[in-house]
Amino acid sequence: MPAEKIETPPLLEVQGLVVTTTGPDGETVRLIDDVSFTVNDGEVVGIVGESGSGKSLTMLAVMGLLPYGLDIAEGAIRWRGRDIVGLGEQAMREIRGRDIGMIFQDPMTALNPLRRIGSQLAEAIRLHQKVSRGQARTRVHDLLGRVGVKDAAKRARAYPHEWSGGMRQRAVIAMAMANDPSLLIADEPTTALDVTVQAQVMQTLEKARAELSSALILITHDLGLAAQNASRMLIMYSGRIVETGATRDIFLSPTHPYTQGLLKSQLTERDERAYAIPGNPPSPRLRPPGCAFAPRCELSRGRSICVEERPLLELRANGSCSACHFSDEVGAAAPVGSTGSEAR
Repeated sequence: MPAEKIETPPLLEVQGLVVTTTGPDGETVRLIDDVSFTVNDGEVVGIVGESGSGKSLTMLAVMGLLPYGLDIAEGAIRWRGRDIVGLGEQAMREIRGRDIGMIFQDPMTALNPLRRIGSQLAEAIRLHQKVSRGQARTRVHDLLGRVGVKDAAKRARAYPHEWSGGMRQRAVIAMAMANDPSLLIADEPTTALDVTVQAQVMQTLEKARAELSSALILITHDLGLAAQNASRMLIMYSGRIVETGATRDIFLSPTHPYTQGLLKSQLTERDERAYAIPGNPPSPRLRPPGCAFAPRCELSRGRSICVEERPLLELRANGSCSACHFSDEVGAAAPVGSTGSEAR
């Protein structure tokens, strides 16, 4: 009789996540509204959307780092099958930094300006590993060398303000790598960096991920950056996931008008004016009862269902999932992408 196959749970599973706050009139406001996704071992997942779409907030909820006044009202966050919602701070600290490393958007806010960089990295190591100060110092120098910092022993004695933006980002990557985590979360890791430094930082991040054989969640507003690095994408809008699927499928044949708009803003001809999606995302307090994107969507004009009925994520013909009442119509339109050589 063949042995029964044991299914391994995903590395990270987020199910029905709702993050709320209290509005000025005492009403409950759903900032993150019913978000679900999984990340498997070694997988690279891109989370894409405009500023304010809920990308970073979702990951802060995963890390147990929600700002004061925000709470997880519903849903589950499972780490290797274990629900970590409601865990005490001490238990979460054992997961943060050791199992999950986060690379924050602004390294100047992630690093203490009053402490030397090497000292901060050593602290991250000694919080999770029983090593001496000398062993931690050696580990720091090794980490900095692995992320491309030359003369690491000397540079480790510098303060954050003495390093350039790109070098500070490397230090934050090294800190996230310090305890060989199974999952790295990179929140807009190339923001405010010039194009050359962006490429160097992404190469450093990919090298770090490959060395650790870890999974990576790449949070970005840049679909092109996600296409170059992620095998799967989640598209977020107004605190919800509106499309998800393999990067190549989404890049070549998106089935949600918002995804199409993001792609058009990236893929413009040299002599054309850059495309911009008309209007602005709604405030979570004023989110329409139907599709949150409806006020900005040309396809929804004259169609009451878009305004009145919220579309749910459903599997489409191309293998992706889309939250649009007319996703088949969107997917049948001419592709907005190129040959897809940029996408994984």
